[in-house]
Amino acid sequence: MFSKSSFRSSFKPSFKLGVICIALLFVLLSGIRLSAEGTQANTLLQQGRVDEARHVLQQSLSAQPGDAESHQLLCRVYYAQEIADAAIRECELSASIDPGNSNTQMWLGRAYGMKASRANPLIAFSFARKVRAAFERAVQLDPTNVQAMSDLGEYYVQAPAIVGGGLDKARDLASRMEPRFPSQAHRLRALIANESKDPATAEAEFQKAVQAGRMPEAYIDLGHFYQSRHQPEKAIEALLAGVEADHRKDATLVDAASILTTMNRSPQLAEDLLRQYLASSAKSDGAPAFKVHIQLGDLLSRHGDAAGARREYAAAASLARSYAPARKAMQGS
Repeated sequence: MFSKSSFRSSFKPSFKLGVICIALLFVLLSGIRLSAEGTQANTLLQQGRVDEARHVLQQSLSAQPGDAESHQLLCRVYYAQEIADAAIRECELSASIDPGNSNTQMWLGRAYGMKASRANPLIAFSFARKVRAAFERAVQLDPTNVQAMSDLGEYYVQAPAIVGGGLDKARDLASRMEPRFPSQAHRLRALIANESKDPATAEAEFQKAVQAGRMPEAYIDLGHFYQSRHQPEKAIEALLAGVEADHRKDATLVDAASILTTMNRSPQLAEDLLRQYLASSAKSDGAPAFKVHIQLGDLLSRHGDAAGARREYAAAASLARSYAPARKAMQGS
């Protein structure tokens, strides 16, 4: 329900870097000073090697249990595997140790959102309030944290007023975002219009988001909108533009492949995009590699390549043994 993206991943620099450089760039953007173990674990996390990342972090925490950065990274390791309770525990520990870290609050909100999306209505109600509080705290701590602002905006659009949602709040946030983050502000206004059953305004705002920066994820959002409106040709045109703009070969490729698969269009292109991502140095936990291996395996299985599908499922299981869909895919292949 409360995700960091809708067929796109938020935090992407626009130039090609090696895996180690990506890890270092994450440090600069997030304001976290990673230890040697933290840098190693973050690199493993970006590569999708979550079992190895967890091992490094648990060893580090056994020696330094008060290390906020390691708890935050371990939260993200569990979040990537959709283990909500463990992710919440680690992010809460990180936030208790370093309450002023905006990114920790953002990840805590995401972990609460994962829990809320799978809980019964009573529990979901309780966790929804925690989602809002964490996202609002993240934005309060760092008004330039555009990822947290986008998450908060999605919450305001999706959540009912009784748990702090509301389109007026989303509109106010979009106005605050626009001076520094015009593309993301237009995206939020598009989500507001879509929720208000105003597709013409939504389309115009998604197009303005593209024009504001020509960012790959903005094209993907536009393509997703057209897919939802049953306009496949326009969707494909927008997706291809996003792929063309994505020089880093990052999670945008996975988003585009997901939409193509949903539309049952261009399966070979979808397969090629997933393979390009898995071969890229720009992999991230925005699209965990083990999940992409499963996605590719499902695509291959659908088109009769059982052996290829088994290879992809095995690759996923080797990276994330605790990820239940990987085990299930292996058993069914």
